[in-house]
Amino acid sequence: MNISASDVNKLRQQTGAGMMDCKKALTEANGDFEEAVVILRKKGQKVSASRADREANEGVVVAMSDATGSFGILVEVTCETDFVAKNEDFGQLARRVAQLAMDNKFTTLDQLQSAGIDGITVAEKMIEYTGKIGEKISVSRYETLQAEGVVSYIHSNGKLGVMVALNQPLNEAIEAAARDAAMQIAAMNPVAVDKDDVDPSVVEREIEIGKEQARQEGKPETILEKIAMGKLNKFYQDNTLMNQAFVKDGSVTVAQMLDKASKGLLVTRFVRVAIGG
Repeated sequence: MNISASDVNKLRQQTGAGMMDCKKALTEANGDFEEAVVILRKKGQKVSASRADREANEGVVVAMSDATGSFGILVEVTCETDFVAKNEDFGQLARRVAQLAMDNKFTTLDQLQSAGIDGITVAEKMIEYTGKIGEKISVSRYETLQAEGVVSYIHSNGKLGVMVALNQPLNEAIEAAARDAAMQIAAMNPVAVDKDDVDPSVVEREIEIGKEQARQEGKPETILEKIAMGKLNKFYQDNTLMNQAFVKDGSVTVAQMLDKASKGLLVTRFVRVAIGG
């Protein structure tokens, strides 16, 4: 039977077994994936296929910054249950992976997955832990930011992390303000930093919604555009970070809070990673 390279790779991704072992198992099983997994297991291969299709909606988020405060990372390591997520072994694994990423300043998830840890790759380490713990374990997301200043925040349950990039290097006041901005992002989940950063398709959608709402209220067609633009501005106030009311002091916006901490201070980009989100 002709076993394609894509079939071999698919079995390898599911099980973590070697390419040649996967090809031999598929050939022996006449292309039957389930039977091939059985064959691999019978030959003593450590496989995680039994967990491959399981949902991994629990886990932890780990954040780290370098000594200069200008480069930061967020790593999301997922598992299946909250019980495992709270396990110290699992937390230690996540922190080791994050430290590896920080030490090497990897810029992509692929680089991290293929990096060496304990003589194997990170991806293989996840498969090893899957066999050890009995749940699907994976590094599911990896984000980096590099800027004049980078500040991160991890929510107390460890399931939500935020990282913000700033246009100024860190000092005590700037770091405190940036942390407040990160906490704002965690709580309010804005769609963008500022008005100009909102996806044009989202802007178009909001304008159309505003027009239709006004039309349903019986407003004349001649003023629908004006009404829709007013609703769009309200959307910006509610959903863009710099225009949101600051959660700790509703009398100022986040932009005003940052400017008060340091003249001209801006968040230029942010990343928000939530387990299961």
